[in-house]
Amino acid sequence: MTNYKEIEDEYTLPIYPKRDAVLVKGKNAKVWDSNGKEYLDCICGHGSVNVGHCNEKVTQAIKEQSQKLVSCPNSFYNDQRAILLQKLLSIAPKNLKKAFLCNSGAESIEAAIKFARITTRRTGFICAMRGFHGRTMGALSATYNEEYKEGFGPFVDGFSFVPFNDFEKLKERADEKTAGIILEIVQGEGGIHIAEEKYLKNIKNLCEEKGILLIIDEVQTGFCRTGKMFACGHFNLEPDLLCLAKSIANGLPMGAVLCSDKIKVQTNKHGTTFGGNPLACAAAIAVIDFMLENHLDKETKEKGDFLFSRLKEALGNSEKVREIRGRGLMVGIELKEKAKPYITELMNEGLLVLPAGSTVIRLLPSLTISHEELEKVVEILKKVLVK
Repeated sequence: MTNYKEIEDEYTLPIYPKRDAVLVKGKNAKVWDSNGKEYLDCICGHGSVNVGHCNEKVTQAIKEQSQKLVSCPNSFYNDQRAILLQKLLSIAPKNLKKAFLCNSGAESIEAAIKFARITTRRTGFICAMRGFHGRTMGALSATYNEEYKEGFGPFVDGFSFVPFNDFEKLKERADEKTAGIILEIVQGEGGIHIAEEKYLKNIKNLCEEKGILLIIDEVQTGFCRTGKMFACGHFNLEPDLLCLAKSIANGLPMGAVLCSDKIKVQTNKHGTTFGGNPLACAAAIAVIDFMLENHLDKETKEKGDFLFSRLKEALGNSEKVREIRGRGLMVGIELKEKAKPYITELMNEGLLVLPAGSTVIRLLPSLTISHEELEKVVEILKKVLVK
């Protein structure tokens, strides 16, 4: 029998901490390893498989497009790209009128940084403590955690950090050099911390007053994850740039930056070979259609409320649990101790979860997960965390 673990270990750089399983198949909210063991998947490709593994509508779109045209440079027009752009902007905040299609969340942040600088002719950015925006040099410069940055400096100049949800500290930092403010509505990697409505409103007003561009990172919160198509919809917030990726094409590499009329970028100032390729666009069209047809935003809110209620009941008396936070099906369980041993134990029990910092267990299931499967998630968590 082929030992896939040995092959990966031999030929790949040791960048990722590996879990002891070879995943080979997925369907909706479940995955299976090479030994046939079944898992409830609350990792969901780090939140990128919102409409479920091997969603039939998406799979069919990929199959059909793969037999027509896979690659088409942006120097030519393309039918799938045009349809996606129109559809994507129709579901976005109304002030967003144009888009740049790319391949990942980090690329969307990189593009937003460049677009903000060339539009404002300023260089500074204000970011939030605990914020995570990616691992490429510009995105990493906007990321707070020093663990990700160690050994890679010097970083892009002009980035500073202030406490999340502290408007006064942010206001003090804003000056005539500030091109943009980069924020997550819900800090994912930073521990599932949610922005306050007044905080966001004050920031939007500050940006209008000082000519600063508001860049909202919805790489993880986008596409119904929090119970709205985009998390900024909870607050009627209209950013100047909206960064998207992950579930836009249900796991295929794709990202986007949606832009207001304020953004001015000239020809040949940015580009991508694979961004907006017809295959990824066809998948993304199918994803958006599926979400709209099935009212997935409302369904996610209802499931999120159910999950949150059941977690409170099941874990409320656990001596290990400090707090349960979240929106929709983006949930963080903060422990009073390190989360890693419990994440391993949960996997042994057939539940895959993520960390979000050292003490938080993060749940990002497919939004198509059933109530029965959510109940099973709660049962396994209770078994491991309530002893």
